[in-house]
Formats: sequence, C-alpha cells, structure tokens
Amino acid sequence: MSIVLRLDRVMADRKMSLNELSEHVGVSNVNLSKLKTGKVSAIRFTTLCAICKTLNCQPGDILEYVDDGNDE
Repeated sequence: MSIVLRLDRVMADRKMSLNELSEHVGVSNVNLSKLKTGKVSAIRFTTLCAICKTLNCQPGDILEYVDDGNDE
C-alpha cells in the first residue's frame, strides 16, 4: 500500500506555480518540490491545511491511497 501525492495535478488545475504556492503557504520551494514529486515520507497537518486553503481543495485531492498488493 502506498500514498500517491497529486499536488502537481492540483497546482496545474489552479494554474499556480511552485513559487506562488510557496509564498502563500510559507514553506520553502525545496520542501514543496519534494512534496510535489513524492519524495517525502510525512507532511504536517498545518502544511496540508495551508496548501488546501491556498489551492481551495480537500486533502483527498492531493493525497491518494493506492493498494499495490504489498502489505507492510
């Protein structure tokens, strides 16, 4: 099982750049880039809330559970 991050898709739908999102959310470009590419293992709820507020979306629009058949 895994969680897939769809931040790039939501940002594209909203026509928002990484720099714009970074300014609104107050998180560095580097950290948002890692989040966007799925190279993170955790996210703070405060960061998730700020992203959702800025992009006017729900956490489920950004995070997707995928059952890949591997039980951990």
